[in-house]
Amino acid sequence: MAKIEPKIFDELKIALSSFGGKYFIGEELNRSKLTDDLRNYDEPLLSKLFEVDLIKHHFIKEVAGQKLFQIEQLEEAILYNDYWDTSYTRYENRVGLASKGKFLQDSQDVVLDFPFKDGVLTASMTKEDNEEGYDDAFLNQVIEKDEIDRLFDKKVFVNVKRYGDNQSTQHSTEVDNGIVSFDKEKDNLIIKGNNLLALHALSDSLGGKIKSIYVDVPYNTGSDSFNYNDKFNHSAWLTFMKNRLEIAQILLKYDGVIFAHCDDNEQAYLKVLMDEVFGKENFIANFIWEKRTNRENRKMVSGRHEYILCYSKTVDLTNKVIKQLPMTEKALSSYKNPDNDPRGLWKSDPATAQAGHATPSQFYELVAPNGKVHQLPSGRGWLYTKETMQEAISDNRIWFGKDGNGVPRVKTYLNAKERGLTVETIWFASDVSTSEVAKNSLKSLFDGEALFLTPKPEQLIQRILEVSTKEDDIVLDFFMGSATTQAVAMKMNRRFIGIEQMDYINTVSVPRLQKVIDGEQGGISKDVNWQGGGSFVYAELFPKNMGYLQDVIHSKTIEELKSVYERMLVGTDTEEPADISFRADLSKIDWVEGFDENKRLLVKLLDKNGLYYNYSEIDDKNVRDLISDEDYAFNKAFYEGGE
Repeated sequence: MAKIEPKIFDELKIALSSFGGKYFIGEELNRSKLTDDLRNYDEPLLSKLFEVDLIKHHFIKEVAGQKLFQIEQLEEAILYNDYWDTSYTRYENRVGLASKGKFLQDSQDVVLDFPFKDGVLTASMTKEDNEEGYDDAFLNQVIEKDEIDRLFDKKVFVNVKRYGDNQSTQHSTEVDNGIVSFDKEKDNLIIKGNNLLALHALSDSLGGKIKSIYVDVPYNTGSDSFNYNDKFNHSAWLTFMKNRLEIAQILLKYDGVIFAHCDDNEQAYLKVLMDEVFGKENFIANFIWEKRTNRENRKMVSGRHEYILCYSKTVDLTNKVIKQLPMTEKALSSYKNPDNDPRGLWKSDPATAQAGHATPSQFYELVAPNGKVHQLPSGRGWLYTKETMQEAISDNRIWFGKDGNGVPRVKTYLNAKERGLTVETIWFASDVSTSEVAKNSLKSLFDGEALFLTPKPEQLIQRILEVSTKEDDIVLDFFMGSATTQAVAMKMNRRFIGIEQMDYINTVSVPRLQKVIDGEQGGISKDVNWQGGGSFVYAELFPKNMGYLQDVIHSKTIEELKSVYERMLVGTDTEEPADISFRADLSKIDWVEGFDENKRLLVKLLDKNGLYYNYSEIDDKNVRDLISDEDYAFNKAFYEGGE
């Protein structure tokens, strides 16, 4: 592209002034608003831009008699106003994560794929396949924004059933396969399917209603706490997480909080990414969890901790969304009443503050009731002004020790603290347990079978829900795994939503929640006096291309692959033909190329917009004939309130 001079901004300002202040902040261009409308093909904006000579000359290209508007290049010029000088100056104006020469925050690409071990979701392969040479680009195919049209539409749910009984006093795990309604104010929900698409399916009905989100993210090491192949190309991992964090931010309530669990491999990058998505001003804390208490001698450095990044949705609520922890027995033991104060139990705290935080009125000699003069320690000021301190002494709220000669200390009464403890950033294993305890607890639920390598303990999730939610708040975990978050939410009388794409949702996650309904006594059950009860609705995203995709990946021979290809083209009695990408050239199928190459090609042929049936198709005869009357009614109830 030809070199563009900065005067393009002068011409843009003149042209855009016809919209009033829509595209300006003061006298400067509102680049964010401008690029948003460019991406959305805003017709009045595009019409006006066609009038700008520099844009007509540099960003409109004629091909075979047709004029093409190079919107991406114009967007880049607007975002990176110095990009024509040097590659370095493109980054002068901003600091952030970048991939392929563009800031990640500006990217509208999507990573839908999630490699996993026991099956397939989108264009993804198993760990074993990865070891045999499949590249990251294939495992984690990035879908560019111009390929996305119906990807984030609402999806059709099928195989809907209710586990447990809607009456919390009954402990039934009987399955009701005929439910035709969903109560957004009461029901819990478990979804099987791609988590990104499921999150978007929830956005209309549950957007702005989630109080707390906990996610144990893929660690990008090849051996995280799930049975996933989590070995991502680094930029693909960042895009993958960005896609999901952006929709998570939309789902959160105005006073909602998100907790993202990670390890050292991606913590620094995830922190920068979450700063961009949620805003640095909404950062609350980087909690450190002591995941093990024993030393790992097989490694050069024994890792004993992991991180939990915490952000709020709303900046002015950052200091209000984390609640105090319940008072522990140890903390309660520090409250006594040696002077029989009628206000009850108290403990003494320092009566001084750091000098740098004190005003001049907080520096003076303090005279005790017995006449003893107390001087301030170096670098300290009194907690109160002289007048306020004297009032506190007269009211018996300052403690000078049993003999009256001790250093003055302020009484803190138990009821004044509302029986709560301020949350600290280090969470010790002695308080929230360890991975090993969690693994053994999960094994005990499934006849000693080790299902997950490093599950998270229920006590850890309990801590998160204690400080971020109250009863009946909605908790979301879209990397559901073994359903620890949902199990704890049920035991703590929180509502929950879980999303999982792996087949073990039906062999581990759902059975575990059934055991919770039956009153299992592992994890935090005894601490919260859990007696069982509750229910949840289970639903699956209705696969379309997803079924073909799974069959392609599971094919072991060239003959099996050819059979899948034939079904993709013509369909069967129970499935429609596949949606083929409009970019696909079917003449490229050359079976002589071999098994692996054609496997890759068939995956790319499948239109990712058609992985699942969209709700907009539910009344089409070919779709309606494929789903039960009960599932049809449930979808209507979920999306339209029961039409």
